[in-house]
Amino acid sequence: MRHYELVIFDWDGTLMDSVGKIVDCMQQSALTLNMPMPTEQAVRDIIGLSMDEALTILHPNGSAELQADMKEVYRQQYLELNQTPSPLFDGVEDLLTTLNGLGYKLAVATGKARAGLNRVLTATELGRYFVASRCADEAASKPSPEMILQLLKELDISPDKAVMIGDSIHDLNMANNAGIHAIGVDYGAHDQNKLSQANPKAVISSPMELLKHLSTKQFYLQRDNL
Repeated sequence: MRHYELVIFDWDGTLMDSVGKIVDCMQQSALTLNMPMPTEQAVRDIIGLSMDEALTILHPNGSAELQADMKEVYRQQYLELNQTPSPLFDGVEDLLTTLNGLGYKLAVATGKARAGLNRVLTATELGRYFVASRCADEAASKPSPEMILQLLKELDISPDKAVMIGDSIHDLNMANNAGIHAIGVDYGAHDQNKLSQANPKAVISSPMELLKHLSTKQFYLQRDNL
């Protein structure tokens, strides 16, 4: 079994059950501005991208001014108006605690802006688990490898010792472009069939299932001693 040192997580749809809220907010924002309302699948397909990239795909004929308005309305929807819950997926904190205890370094590579990631890290109290993170306003949008390459350089870890965990094909293609392994989760934006197009090492259906794909001798010894 390959031994990884660094596990990089996407956020929305991978650690946090926020896909439904993102869809609702994006659709309501379009209606507020009298723009064509994107379908649920269309919004799911842009989750993980930077906001600028997402809006260009969803509203290709929108002006720069309209896109700026869309970003502000979406921000208001997400932070103030929309009450759709976005809890952590069951098992996420247990997973992060276990991985920390096994000595893995954990990081985040997300389509969120830095302010958004800092907000949810504080709200969920998960910030203590991660040694580094990169956001969509700090590097090129997924599927560019830039976020991962910056993390590898910062943490001095070679590509063969890192793995990306994500719910979107954009996450997996980012990993492919960076030359690292990827594992998909099918409970977020994209299903197993879509994720399989990017040739992940595995596709899992619950957070704790990740452990069997990161297993090391150390893990099995610890488990046997419980």
